[in-house]
Amino acid sequence: MAQYSSLFICEFSELLTIIHSKYSRILITGDFNLHLDDNSDSMSREFLNLLNCLDFKQHVAQPTHNRGHTLDLVITHGLSISVSSVFDLAVSDHYCVFFNITSFNQQEAPVRTVRRRYLTSEVAADFIEILQSTPAVILPASCDFIVDDFNSKLKSSLDSVAPLLTKTIKGHSKPPWRRNDIVIKLKRNCRSAERRWRKSKLTVHHQILRQQLKIYNNAVKQARTSHFSQLISDNKDNPRFLFSTFNILTGTNFNKAFKEPTDALCEDFADHFRTKIMDIRSSLLPQQVLSVNTAEPLSMPEETLDSFDLVDARTLGRVFSQVKSTTCLLDPIPTPLFKSLYGFLEEQILNIMNSSLQTGVFPTAFKTAVVKPLLKKSNLDPDVFNNYRPVSNLPFLSKVLERLVFNQVNDFLMINNILERHQSGFRVNHSTETALLKILNDIRWNLDNKKLTVMVLLDLSAAFDTVDHHILINRLSHLVGLSGTVLNWFSSFLTDRCFYVSLDTCSSGTHEIRCGVPQGSILGPILFNLYMLPLGDVIRRHGISFHSYADDTQLYIAVSPDDSGPIETLFNCISDIKSWMAVNFLQLNQDKTEVLVIGPEGQREKILPKLRDFKPAQLVKNLGVIFDSELSFIPHIKNITKIGFYHLKNIARVRPFLSQASTEVLMHAFISCRLDYCNALLSGLPKKNISNLQLLQNAAARVLTRTRGRAHITPVLQSLHWLPVRFRIDFKVLLLVFKCLNGLAPSYLADLFLPYRPSRALRSSGSALLCVPKARTKTHGEAAFSHYGPRLWNSLPENLRTAETVDIFKGRLKTHLFNQAFN
Repeated sequence: MAQYSSLFICEFSELLTIIHSKYSRILITGDFNLHLDDNSDSMSREFLNLLNCLDFKQHVAQPTHNRGHTLDLVITHGLSISVSSVFDLAVSDHYCVFFNITSFNQQEAPVRTVRRRYLTSEVAADFIEILQSTPAVILPASCDFIVDDFNSKLKSSLDSVAPLLTKTIKGHSKPPWRRNDIVIKLKRNCRSAERRWRKSKLTVHHQILRQQLKIYNNAVKQARTSHFSQLISDNKDNPRFLFSTFNILTGTNFNKAFKEPTDALCEDFADHFRTKIMDIRSSLLPQQVLSVNTAEPLSMPEETLDSFDLVDARTLGRVFSQVKSTTCLLDPIPTPLFKSLYGFLEEQILNIMNSSLQTGVFPTAFKTAVVKPLLKKSNLDPDVFNNYRPVSNLPFLSKVLERLVFNQVNDFLMINNILERHQSGFRVNHSTETALLKILNDIRWNLDNKKLTVMVLLDLSAAFDTVDHHILINRLSHLVGLSGTVLNWFSSFLTDRCFYVSLDTCSSGTHEIRCGVPQGSILGPILFNLYMLPLGDVIRRHGISFHSYADDTQLYIAVSPDDSGPIETLFNCISDIKSWMAVNFLQLNQDKTEVLVIGPEGQREKILPKLRDFKPAQLVKNLGVIFDSELSFIPHIKNITKIGFYHLKNIARVRPFLSQASTEVLMHAFISCRLDYCNALLSGLPKKNISNLQLLQNAAARVLTRTRGRAHITPVLQSLHWLPVRFRIDFKVLLLVFKCLNGLAPSYLADLFLPYRPSRALRSSGSALLCVPKARTKTHGEAAFSHYGPRLWNSLPENLRTAETVDIFKGRLKTHLFNQAFN
């Protein structure tokens, strides 16, 4: 019976993956002969787990059999259903289930009013001609004067050839592929043929109409295919754009506000954002005298940075091309036009940049941000201001200047090793995956030593917006080592900033920003990291393990069930962190701070009463990965599968219009990236745990290649050269090991690996082997990165364990794993 049940689960999962991508509304009913009311039934739990992963819902909760079990099910996807009653009609040993299906009418999209310029090649030529006839600024002049003169010339010249025009955008406009000249002409021919046939009713005219309709439909299909293929090809490296495009195609707009934009609404948003920060700061008035526990040593570093190096045209051109082409309302001309005319404007831009770097003045024109409120999540109430996130947009040239400064300051920080070792946010060769790998590795080794792990995820309220400028400048001077022109430049960068809220053609007044690092800026993240530098010393004084990613800080300790000493130390550390943050105008949000106890269930129960004010959770979301108390990662895999199938359904809806190459780009942007995100954490898990991820990959391969559901999937994956999920995990682990051995990974990971050096001369002495640490158990030890990584590395052929470039290593390693998977 167990064998047939497991076979049913396997076949039913294949059926669900096939119909999930084909249909948006699914209803499945019948007698499944599973006791879903019995929580101890392993097959029922596996069945419900499968439904949850694929975002199906089972609606029957009452007994449907005369023996009291729930056997008859109503399973849906994309439908709203309510089970009204379950009756025994006395015609069978099964009861009759009555349910109602509710349909929803899609809301009409609102009408928007926007301002746009219509740019053509002729407009660009006229624009350059006007600029050439405009007299240049007389040097020397102040940096602000140079920038204001440059911006005014660009704006006035563009206004004269392509003025801003107001346009009303209707909710359901004509698709772009139907605005093609050829398509429009063919549509006119169809209308003409239709009028002729309706007037004459002759068979020959009806045949002509059908022929014209066929030609027209083929042209529309070809134009639509060309449009999507070009759109995907141009934005294959921009998942955010692809995501927003598919939201429009599928009729969902997550950031749609239901209120009509007005100047008053913009002002209300601006007041809300300002009041929120002012309330946090007013509740955190600093103490007059710092306590011993929160005092910071202020000593001037040995190396200082007192001046910037002036940039040349080659450096400016490289940075100019690297900065993203986002256009701000404050930009004098659109950024794409700016980049296309860079050669013509290079000398003037270079003069602006070097003037700022030389004088230590950040131009006033670059200090204003345009804020657009966006809903944090699609299911939140759009009438509540707290559900909106302020997204700032800065002038393009300000980002170019910031990038030039960032490159020089970051080199200084790296050379002098100033940044916090356990801070992984916004740093080269660091990522959320490397941070989580280090934490997970420590947790696994705690389990091997028969100890539990208590992990605390600290949550800060608007951390970037409450940074105090005076404290930050003091920290840049005394802890980082900035002085002279460089320190003056950062003082100018932080002070006298302002913002206004903009919605379509409406806007608020301009408001001053008195605190916080500039949101949307390039320097903002690194300034926040430097502001948080002393926090590491506060935590280290208590001997607590920690890791940070931007404003997300995680504390974790190893504790025995009968020892409360480490927990008391943890509470003392959290108390000192809270005091330090209050002094530095940072608010620790205790309500959103989460605690997770990791270890066997019986031992976890002994720890819970000792956690006092904290209520441990069963699951926590940590940097995009769901951790559970047993480190099974089953909830995380469920979440990936559910989101993956949602995107796969959207891709399947537009698959008929796309070529295979364009569809494969979408698969990598929406499916493969989720399968690969932090998948090194899944190393060592049983094959059964990751089977749902393999289902997702199989379904994506079938949609891409249009393979029928009953066909074997192995040849399909092989033809696509897609590594199965299990080998993708091994690939990520081996790649990280390679980076650790070649200086391309954080030091906290690289220090985990020790080269194998035998005590006497052996043939394996020069084969780049690694020492494999001993582990107590298979369950936990082999899943530790420091154990599993070297073991996989040593299993590689010797010719792969070489210090080559990453790209060459990737290709050779992928080929090796591919041969292992399919041979």
